[in-house]
Amino acid sequence: MTRSKIELGDVTPHNIKQLKRLNQVVFPVSYNDKFYKDVLEAGELAKLAYYNDIVVGAVCCRIDTSENLRRLYIMTLGCLYHYRRLGIGTKMVEHVLNYVEKDGNFDSIFLHVQVNNEGAIEFYKKFGFEIVETKERYYKRIEPADAHVLQKTLRPQSREDK
Repeated sequence: MTRSKIELGDVTPHNIKQLKRLNQVVFPVSYNDKFYKDVLEAGELAKLAYYNDIVVGAVCCRIDTSENLRRLYIMTLGCLYHYRRLGIGTKMVEHVLNYVEKDGNFDSIFLHVQVNNEGAIEFYKKFGFEIVETKERYYKRIEPADAHVLQKTLRPQSREDK
């Protein structure tokens, strides 16, 4: 029996169309050209998820420095429906958590989730995210238009290197 393999790969000009297509299928909102232009420059903050060499998911983040905090914003993290519950989303979240841990200089990680997306809310809670606020009418053309802000606070720990 062969084990299925999940790998993350870089977003490049050669595969950005796959990311666009994936986002169109997975998310009820559409992203503009600037979003994809920024993603191409995001490096480790944007990854395609491959399941047995097929693109089935993606995660795109950016660094947010508002309110005198340095936070990582997960813009999108999604996986094709038939490939959910196989560990792909977990692999993507772990990539993000490893990134902020290595960097060591983030106050928190946050994202928006449509209020009725219970699956996503439960998924993020497993990683220590909590609902910190609800933004009314956050989404323009979808119902419900409200979004929860989920946040994982990364308290700076005093670690002395020995």
